Amino acid sequence: MDSRYIKLAEVLTGFSTSLKKGENVLIDAIDIPDEMVVALLRAARKLGATPMVNIQHTRINRELIREGCEKQFQLSTDMELPRMKKMHAYIAIRGAGNIFENSDVPTDQMRAYAKISRPVINHRVKKTKWCVLRWPTSAMAQQARMSTEAFEDFYFRVCTLDYARMIPGMKALKAAMEKTDQVHIKGNGTDLRFSIKGIQANPCGGEKNIPDGEVYTAPVRDSVEGVIQYNCPTIYQGTNFTDIRLVFKKGKVVEATANNTKRLNEILDSDPGARYIGEFAFGFNPYILEPMQDILFDEKIAGSFHFTPGQCYDEAYNGNKSSVHWDMVCIQRPEYGGGEIYFDGKLIRKNGMFIPDALQKLNPKYLLGKK
Repeated sequence: MDSRYIKLAEVLTGFSTSLKKGENVLIDAIDIPDEMVVALLRAARKLGATPMVNIQHTRINRELIREGCEKQFQLSTDMELPRMKKMHAYIAIRGAGNIFENSDVPTDQMRAYAKISRPVINHRVKKTKWCVLRWPTSAMAQQARMSTEAFEDFYFRVCTLDYARMIPGMKALKAAMEKTDQVHIKGNGTDLRFSIKGIQANPCGGEKNIPDGEVYTAPVRDSVEGVIQYNCPTIYQGTNFTDIRLVFKKGKVVEATANNTKRLNEILDSDPGARYIGEFAFGFNPYILEPMQDILFDEKIAGSFHFTPGQCYDEAYNGNKSSVHWDMVCIQRPEYGGGEIYFDGKLIRKNGMFIPDALQKLNPKYLLGKK
């Protein structure tokens, strides 16, 4: 067995979900090699946990959603929710040969499926120790504009990073965010103001997602004012979007344009909460520098932030509820146009680099152990 599989399985079971003797873990395997599933089973059993496996395929999932009815979606939820309630932990590895597999699934079908299946996701997020990651595929290598071999090397290097090195800087950023009222973000096409007063900030250093490297909170729901121009391409519900621009008044998206403005607004009209922001986060993984249209990577890009329409997290609760949670990313490193983020008038990050001494431990030089 590939030693990289073994090492990744040990990270996921030992560090990310911290499996203990007697715990149940559901391994959700979507289009990944059998050998990786076996590695996870062995790693979980070695820690005394009881693993269960769910095998899925993206093409089959597409057909289930595309031609499914509400009765089918509800039946699936009625079956899956009791199983999830028996789990202490959840590990999902998702591979896909075609990232646009759901591009021809009607919006109404995606909306109905997302709404009815939400209780399963909510229980998993709120009640289990969970970790979700992608699996390296040729499609992902193409998105990253890399050879398959080079991308696999990159993937395993990123996913087995020494995440413990992020802890001091993340603690400092969490403290700074929780002391802050007003946030001001400036950049090319962006002039955005909002409050994060009284909302918890949460460090993410390899325990929920792999790859990781972010601290997230949420804006006070009605406080967002101004405009944001995102500079990362994004794929949501099987559709590719670029040049997304959102205008806010009293927290609500009142104008939304992109390369596909019609589909963008269809998604934002999924429900009332989809036009409000559910998450604001800093990304700082030192190995991830360029967008590859895979959000688990792109939201961690060094020198980036994401500002997310839709559902908020309970851990950063601002009252917004939605079937949508769409992480849209903006990079502020100089080669992407730069930008500044201020906390209560104090410059916190400029051109993607943290300025205060305590926060400089989240800059790439420190995280990579360079002098």
